Amino acid sequence: MISDRSKAFRSFIEIAVAGIGCALIAAAAAADQAWFDRHFLPSYWTPREEIVRTELLVRVVVVVIGAVIVLVGRKVAPLLAREPLYLFTISLAVILAFGASELVLRRGWRGPHEFTTGSEPRSHLDTRLGWLFDVSRTGSATHLGRRIVYTFDRNGYRVASAADTTDFDAPTIVFTGESIMVGHQLAWSETIAAQTAAMLGVQSANIAVSGFATDQAYLRLAAELPRFRHPVAVVSLFAPSIFDRNLDDDRPHLGRGLVWLPPVRQWRLMALARRSIGYRSEETVERGTAVTREVLTATVRLARSRGAVPLIVVPQFEPEGQQERELRQRIIEESHLPYVYVPLDPDDRVENDGHPDADGARTIAVAIAEALRPMMPRR
Repeated sequence: MISDRSKAFRSFIEIAVAGIGCALIAAAAAADQAWFDRHFLPSYWTPREEIVRTELLVRVVVVVIGAVIVLVGRKVAPLLAREPLYLFTISLAVILAFGASELVLRRGWRGPHEFTTGSEPRSHLDTRLGWLFDVSRTGSATHLGRRIVYTFDRNGYRVASAADTTDFDAPTIVFTGESIMVGHQLAWSETIAAQTAAMLGVQSANIAVSGFATDQAYLRLAAELPRFRHPVAVVSLFAPSIFDRNLDDDRPHLGRGLVWLPPVRQWRLMALARRSIGYRSEETVERGTAVTREVLTATVRLARSRGAVPLIVVPQFEPEGQQERELRQRIIEESHLPYVYVPLDPDDRVENDGHPDADGARTIAVAIAEALRPMMPRR
């Protein structure tokens, strides 16, 4: 005979399991496109059409999982009712699995604040900025059979060759940003900085560092700009499609009021899950938007304080999506910051990489040169 207590426990298990399944189905139904757009930012690497298809597939999978849980709940409940110890052992196994995964990740996975690489261009850790390129170094990388040489001077600026030095007394256009500005997979002569300098006949200084968020680029500029006696322009980069990295706090970063903050300690498993899934809370997005606006405003103010013309370049592989347009408007246009929007041909990407190729970099350089030329000092 089955006791009343066993029946009640079995009913509780059935309801609990069915509740989990129903909750998953309800969550999938509630997570419409508007919800995804509030919590998942545009991607530089993945077309929106592919993102939307993936979102739909995830919703369908969640619904199927929820339905399966509901259907098997009636079969699982009797087993758990007969052997309640299974609840403990299953829970313990899950906890131990998470613990083991965390230990493995702590040994083998590096977060952004521990950025280092054995590939070119090589970087080293930096307490204040997170990471910087190795100085006084020339290295090369091969992509699809093409050899790219990366040379950095003693200041960590990318230059044409080891023989080149930056003249801090000469009129200079200072370029700050991340890998697009560095010229990832491009020869020096193909980079935005080199092409702009050739068009305007003014020395360029490329202080950009791959992987940097907007706040890191500003901190780099604040540290390096005082070294230049005659900076004629400061060109920074903001790409809405990589805005997501501005929200990371597991690296040195700036908070509201441009307060420097150290990396936030996090469970590696949670950090990896967040990066893999890409979910961001509305509060996180709003805070990141506000801080980015502050950072770019401070960048413009810093350039002007040194008598340099500030310019924010916004490269965008067409078509520009609604999310990207809204970020550009909220962060730059509503702050009345000087910028140039540069639409790029989707074909002007490095194959199997995604960064602008030489043609894409030239399009950006032409837009920068046209914006700066009227303000350049006459030679």
